[in-house]
Amino acid sequence: MTAHIIDGNAIAQAILDEVAAEVAALKARGVTPGLATVLVGDDPASQTYVRMKGRRCAKVGIHSVAPTLPGDATQAQVEALVRELNADPAIHGILMQLPLPKHLNEEAILNTISLEKDVDGFHPVNIGRLAMKGREPLFAPCTPVGVIELLDRRGIAIAGKEAVVLGRSNIVGLPVSMLLLKRDATVTVCHSRSQDLPAITRRADILIAAVGRALMVKAEWVKPGAAVIDVGTNKVDDPTDPRGYRLVGDVDFDAVKQVAGWITPSPGGVGPMTIAMLLKNTVIGARRAAEVE
Repeated sequence: MTAHIIDGNAIAQAILDEVAAEVAALKARGVTPGLATVLVGDDPASQTYVRMKGRRCAKVGIHSVAPTLPGDATQAQVEALVRELNADPAIHGILMQLPLPKHLNEEAILNTISLEKDVDGFHPVNIGRLAMKGREPLFAPCTPVGVIELLDRRGIAIAGKEAVVLGRSNIVGLPVSMLLLKRDATVTVCHSRSQDLPAITRRADILIAAVGRALMVKAEWVKPGAAVIDVGTNKVDDPTDPRGYRLVGDVDFDAVKQVAGWITPSPGGVGPMTIAMLLKNTVIGARRAAEVE
């Protein structure tokens, strides 16, 4: 058996096409969705991500701005910028590019973002609602909700299934486990202290790998026919590549695809979904704002 490949690039493009159509409909009503991506410092990777988001916004018709502060900006300066964006009616989503410089209080800054503009889904109130039964956040974090979208768009059932999440980070592991719970999966979250990981992961109908260790998940870790979603992106040395390295996921793709029923590649699986869901959230924010007005 060879697994069905879940093509994140194709699914992300379908979502972006839907976003572009919704942007056009909003513009016809006089509303242009707007996204602000705030960058503090000059980290090259963060600068690349911000430029990429700007280009994707332009393709679907979203107005985007990328205010930048120096790396030595004070807590007060960053929070003041966020409050300005909160008050700007042309901005419907605010994303704080992480990581922030170490001298800044990340939680306090995220808490400053208006709940209605928290398109990254990391405001403590949104996370709290995500964690509670019977409550719904205004926005859920983009990568985790992208994982759920991949499962849904490939018709992979979640309710009643056993799901195992490798990793408990605030960015992916914990929120994706809460999203799976809300969809009535039975969820196990594994971490560095978990004992006999292969025995746990072999129970999973849905296995989410988000631990940040290259090729960690082997074929013998996977239940035959399981859906395997690889969130990891890791550099491994490769002298045959002009860059001197290649990117791989947390899953040993070539081996696991012989066992799994469904599998995402990495790159090309979850990664493209993050920006697609960010832009979808921005449109949702704009639509809500238009309904209030």
